Amino acid sequence: MKLTRRDVAALAGSSAIAASLASVSPAAAYQGNMERALGALQDAFGSLQAATPNKGGHRERAMDLIQRAIAQVQEGIDFANANGGGGGPPY
Repeated sequence: MKLTRRDVAALAGSSAIAASLASVSPAAAYQGNMERALGALQDAFGSLQAATPNKGGHRERAMDLIQRAIAQVQEGIDFANANGGGGGPPY
């Protein structure tokens, strides 16, 4: 297949557009502390779920609060990833 100058120019233009779009979207940042917190909350939820439900409703209330905390931590991770936030891995 023979490429013309027009083909080469079109290919170069497409490559430049693709490169600029790739550089605009922020990369997912390392969220080690948030991810560890998320894991700890999920572990705590599992422990409460396995506990007997004879706690006067406090177990259920704690499970509800943990589910809300899990959602908030995940939203924080998602926000940081979308906005280039976060830090580097621990040293």
